[in-house]
Amino acid sequence: MDLFVANINKTVREDALRALFEEFGNVSSVKILTDKYTGESKGYGFVGMSNENNGLDAIKKLSNAEFFGRKLVVNKAKPKTTAY
Repeated sequence: MDLFVANINKTVREDALRALFEEFGNVSSVKILTDKYTGESKGYGFVGMSNENNGLDAIKKLSNAEFFGRKLVVNKAKPKTTAY
């Protein structure tokens, strides 16, 4: 299950986000998006959970949870769409 995570403090690195979500189960991937010119975090990213129930539990418990001084927004990721 892929999760969309927003309002991430710009100092947070992927390993810290992985550690937070691993409290709820196996994490298959973590990606914090960055600006391609500055390399600075955009403040959002994606976490892949290998089990849907663990992902739903993470959504329930981490939505609005404070992490590095910011309240996280955690939702089920929507499928990527392509524009034509």
